Amino acid sequence: MPKYVIERTIPNAGNFSAEELQAIARKSCRVLDTLGPSIQWVQSFVTQDKIYCTYIAPNAEIIREHARLGGFPAETVVEVRAIFDPTTAR
Repeated sequence: MPKYVIERTIPNAGNFSAEELQAIARKSCRVLDTLGPSIQWVQSFVTQDKIYCTYIAPNAEIIREHARLGGFPAETVVEVRAIFDPTTAR
């Protein structure tokens, strides 16, 4: 199944407390439960004004639906074409 990276612009996201991030995660999981097992949230990375998320899903449309239902921004949704890391050099 394809993997996607989602870019979400959220001003001051880097200043969110652990409780605020927990609330966002809970809301995301509730929406995922309604969408069914075909979409999976893998992880998210928080920077100062953006959150980058990785998802496994059959298509970008279901990720956009997750964003719409959750009230999350999703300016960019792109499919991952390859993954590599330092072990690729060996």
